[in-house]
Amino acid sequence: MKIVLQHITKTFPSRGKKNTTDVVAVSDFSFEIPDGQLIGLLGPSGCGKSTTLNMICGLEKPTSGRIFFGDQDVTALPAEKRGVGMVFQNYALYPHLTVLDNILFPLENLKGKDKLSKAEMQKRAQDAAALGQIEELMDRKPSELSGGQQQRVAIARALVKMPHVLLLDEPLSNLDARLRLQTREEIRKIQRTTGITTVFVTHDQEEAMSISDQIVVMRQGVIQQIGKPQDVYDDPANLFVAQFLGTPPINVFEGLVKDEILYLAGDPVLSVPGLADQEVWVGIRPEGFVLQEDGPLHCKLSAVEVMGRDISVITTHPASVTPTIRSIIASDHVIHPATTDIHFAIKPHKLHVFHKKTQTRIYKEGERSL
Repeated sequence: MKIVLQHITKTFPSRGKKNTTDVVAVSDFSFEIPDGQLIGLLGPSGCGKSTTLNMICGLEKPTSGRIFFGDQDVTALPAEKRGVGMVFQNYALYPHLTVLDNILFPLENLKGKDKLSKAEMQKRAQDAAALGQIEELMDRKPSELSGGQQQRVAIARALVKMPHVLLLDEPLSNLDARLRLQTREEIRKIQRTTGITTVFVTHDQEEAMSISDQIVVMRQGVIQQIGKPQDVYDDPANLFVAQFLGTPPINVFEGLVKDEILYLAGDPVLSVPGLADQEVWVGIRPEGFVLQEDGPLHCKLSAVEVMGRDISVITTHPASVTPTIRSIIASDHVIHPATTDIHFAIKPHKLHVFHKKTQTRIYKEGERSL
């Protein structure tokens, strides 16, 4: 099922006595979700991603704009008539019911032509359980399940009505690191098996990037960038997106462009042809540093962290906006413990230049300056 959001805006009345201005949770949000894709809505807490999900579901009505499922305008359609399956952050399982009864619950209230026989309900429940690989848990109560198992029950319950769209609101936030990794792989497997259009809300960029066909990065209710995860990582539209995506985060410097040369604290670091003289923000990904004795970027060594396949070199530089810089290099490089000065060359495609005021990206290697 294709989903189209056209200029969606959602405002809430102010609750303050002094400030009576309405709160804009989502502003002019337009996006087309192709049929059968998994889309990650990504952004910090309070950016409007859950509100967007609730408007798709029908739990919230847009202040303005329209929502289409396929060719049908569902903007005013109640949630129960939209054919949507919803998985909440806390799973919302009924503690007094077994896994089987939790899965069956949405089918119990079907009426008229949608009403199913008991045999049909049982088959639907077994099929949904098989997708989540929880067939052996059907007689248990939620209190007898792990967090990951409860999550799979919640997904099975959402799928049992065979919805057109599956919506997941921070579904992994209550799980530990190992379970998050396992469960996100299972979510992706279920989505691919069913081919159901899925919208996944998270503030964890690693989760979104690992399983999404496309990600939508939001900030303060406004879309910052839409694209395939790797494309957004490699080509951030602005400094916010660059800083939000990536672990460890991108290293940010204050820079100066003069005569088409980029300077960091007076050191000429890179040629930036076509870029006018100006002060800029410079972002360099941790994997963009190359140890080189005569490299143009001169840093002071603070620490070296061994991480197995890679090592993390922690340094300082006067142009950095943070106290330390973190670079990731292959572990076959040896750094002597007595080393105090480190020189780096920079991989040009891992360096981005952003406008000092607007913070939009204005230069990347291989592109004409903007």
